[in-house]
Amino acid sequence: MTTSPEPTAVRFDEYSFWVDLDDGRTLGIPLAWFPRLLHATPAQRAAVSLSRAGLHWEEIDEDVSVAGLIAGRGDESGAWTRAA
Repeated sequence: MTTSPEPTAVRFDEYSFWVDLDDGRTLGIPLAWFPRLLHATPAQRAAVSLSRAGLHWEEIDEDVSVAGLIAGRGDESGAWTRAA
């Protein structure tokens, strides 16, 4: 069974969010892929929980898996990306 690398940090700029992984990679993801994050306040974005499964924002009910980010998946179908 292959496991995804774990997130170690998340930061935001005006158009993207950046996820540092424990294998040394940094992923840059367009905020447009995740409308809840796009429209969240800076405080809501900062309130992220990191886990082996991915990223979780309790207040805005958003879950994003690292595996999905690596695969290039965002909110493609109108459904929110959920950690497995």
